[in-house]
Amino acid sequence: MEGIPESLVQFFKDNPKPALAFSGGVDSTYLMYVCRRLDVDLIPVFFMGEFQTVADLVNVENLCKRYNFNPEFIEVNVMAYKDLTENGENRCYLCKKLMFIKMWERVKQFDRNYMMDGTNASDSPEERPGMKALEELGVRSPLRECGLTKEDVRRLSREAGLNTWDQPSNSCLATRIPHGMKITRDLLMRTNMAETDLRAFGLKDIRLRTTMDGNALLEVLPSQQDFLEEHKEEIEKMVLDYYPGVSYGTRKVA
Repeated sequence: MEGIPESLVQFFKDNPKPALAFSGGVDSTYLMYVCRRLDVDLIPVFFMGEFQTVADLVNVENLCKRYNFNPEFIEVNVMAYKDLTENGENRCYLCKKLMFIKMWERVKQFDRNYMMDGTNASDSPEERPGMKALEELGVRSPLRECGLTKEDVRRLSREAGLNTWDQPSNSCLATRIPHGMKITRDLLMRTNMAETDLRAFGLKDIRLRTTMDGNALLEVLPSQQDFLEEHKEEIEKMVLDYYPGVSYGTRKVA
C-alpha cells in the first residue's frame, strides 16, 4: 500500500487483532495510522497513573478520536509498588513488566492475539531496560521487527501528513527523577505542575528534571533557546515556584 512499507503491510496480514500500548508519541501514533489505513482490528491501551500527565491523556484521547479507535484506559497505582518508588536502575524494567501484565489481563477478554508497542530499530536495549520485559512477555514491536529506525518513522510520518513527525520523544514523569532518589507524589506533582505552567507560557517540548540536590534542571530544545533567553526572568520565576534552584540544559530530538 502506498506510503506504508510492504514489510509492515505483511506484518499485520500475518498478525491480526493486536492491542497497542499507545502513548501518543511518534512511533505509536504512526502504528495507529498504519492500522487505520490497513483496517486492522486494533485496541489502543493507555496506562493512567502518577507517572503520566493530564496532557498525555488528552493527547491520547484526541488521537484515538482522530483515527476512530476505541481505547482502553488502565489505571495503575504505581505508588503502591515499593520496587518502583525506590527508583533503582531497574525501575523501567519493573514498571514495563507490571504495565504489560495488567494490559494482557485486560485485553485478552477482547479476543486479542497479541500485544505490541512502538519500539523501533534505533532503540537500544542498553538505553531502554524496559525492552527486556517486552521480550519476556512476548510483546511484539512491528517497527523494530521490520527494521524501521526512528529516522524512518519520522520520514514516513511526515510523508503521511502526521503532525507528530517532528515531535521529540516522550517519557513518563518518573524519568525526570534520578535513579537513587525516592519517587514521591510531591516530586511528581511539582514536576507536572511546573512543566504544565512552562508549556502554557510557550515552552512546548521540555524536560524539567530533579537533580540529586533537589533543584531543577530545565532542558529546552535548540529551537527554543532564543525564547528561553528572551523570557528567562519569567521562566525562572515559574520554576522557582516549585524548586529552590534551577539550571539549564539542551534537549535533543531523538
